[in-house]
Amino acid sequence: MGSRQVSSNAADWQGRRVTVAGLGVSGLPAARVLHRLGARVTVVNDGDDERARAQAAELEAEGITVRLGDGTTSPGGSAAGLPSGTELIVTAPGWRPDNPLFAAAEAAGVPVWGDVELAWQLRGLDGRTPAPWLAVTGTNGKTTTVRMLASILEAAGLRTAAVGNIGVSLLDAVLGDEEYDVLAVELSSYQLHWAPSVRAHSAVVLNLAPDHLDWHGSMEAYAADKGRIYEGNTVACVYNVADKATEDLVREADVEEGCRAIGFTLGTPGPSQLGVVDDILVDRAFVPDRHKQAQELAQVSDVNPPAPHNIANALAAAALARAFGVEPAAVREGLRNFRPDAHRIAFVAEVDGVAYIDDSKATNTHAAEASLAAYDPIVWIAGGLAKGATFDELVARSAGRLRGVVLIGADRALIREALARHAPQVPVVDLDRTDTGAMAAAVSEAARLARPGDTVLLAPACASMDMFVNYNKRGEAFEDAVRALAAGDA
Repeated sequence: MGSRQVSSNAADWQGRRVTVAGLGVSGLPAARVLHRLGARVTVVNDGDDERARAQAAELEAEGITVRLGDGTTSPGGSAAGLPSGTELIVTAPGWRPDNPLFAAAEAAGVPVWGDVELAWQLRGLDGRTPAPWLAVTGTNGKTTTVRMLASILEAAGLRTAAVGNIGVSLLDAVLGDEEYDVLAVELSSYQLHWAPSVRAHSAVVLNLAPDHLDWHGSMEAYAADKGRIYEGNTVACVYNVADKATEDLVREADVEEGCRAIGFTLGTPGPSQLGVVDDILVDRAFVPDRHKQAQELAQVSDVNPPAPHNIANALAAAALARAFGVEPAAVREGLRNFRPDAHRIAFVAEVDGVAYIDDSKATNTHAAEASLAAYDPIVWIAGGLAKGATFDELVARSAGRLRGVVLIGADRALIREALARHAPQVPVVDLDRTDTGAMAAAVSEAARLARPGDTVLLAPACASMDMFVNYNKRGEAFEDAVRALAAGDA
């Protein structure tokens, strides 16, 4: 969709007709910011439930027009009619490109931005020098890497914040009272699709695996939207040496003169790479002589937890920080200070010599494979909503680590069939229940299969909404069940 400039001069927003597509985390702040700038804002939303009506009432009390649930809807949802006189649409990132609202906008020559694009265009609106963006995307590991990066930047004494898809509005960071030296920005493929003008100081694509293909339409379109994060980078495009597709995106990007391609690897790094040598994270990119020198940044033990994919996240965060001029000591301190979010390869307890790990956040096969690679042997608890995924490759790669498998959730049969094909020797417990006690039963069955020295790993490789409100609730149910087991109540 077009990226025609709509002026970020505050006076030029007066009276402009802007349609905000979608209520929620991005729509509400966008509507309020535009209204404060003097724009004539109309919010359209496909939902007309109690929550939407409450949000609409708040906005209408502030003088913002809201249309709930009107017009025909596409598979991506939303009212199709383009409000009369619309000069710009600002959309929530989840609204699909095939939405009829956007077809109407294209026919009328109206540009469509996401809230990230809006934030980018409004930088410097108050006369302050805009903070550079260090941007992170990828199929998995985005939030962890952004939070690691923010921890490193803070350790360097820089005013910073982790913002974007992490759940903190970029608009608030760009237009709020606090001034920043640099922002650590998580961007999803949805957000990047609607952010054609964003130009980061430096950026990374952590990895690429099939995800959200129903939204993007194809793996090629998904990868292309991820690759937008490199466009116009000024200092460094960071890529994953183990994932050639990320390096290909760097090669295809149109960057500023002098911008460098910087790789990260779990192996020994070559020139212009960061990597690992004898349990030390080292830098051969941001040193005076990258062909002959290597700079120690941290120990593997400084990374919490030191699982392989988390070490990769740490290297990516370190690369972005080093691109911004951060000293090695701050990298080490920032990684030591970092604490992972709940339900991300989190140790819960050890019971009878068996470790119990909660990685409920592993909601797709790529994330689950990374989690499974961190432990051996494993009793694996898996299943849920597959979202169109297949499991043959995941099971084939992980079969040698599996002591047993406990399956839960609506699409567990897909994993069971992959296990039958690629790991027929592995014992499988298929739990055909979705009640509140299902997770406790899964943990009990996993404990029965496990031996001292094993790891019981919740890494579902599926979404949670068939049985739980979200992955957090699924993880909490697992942790509660493990604690009950430890207390002898299970």
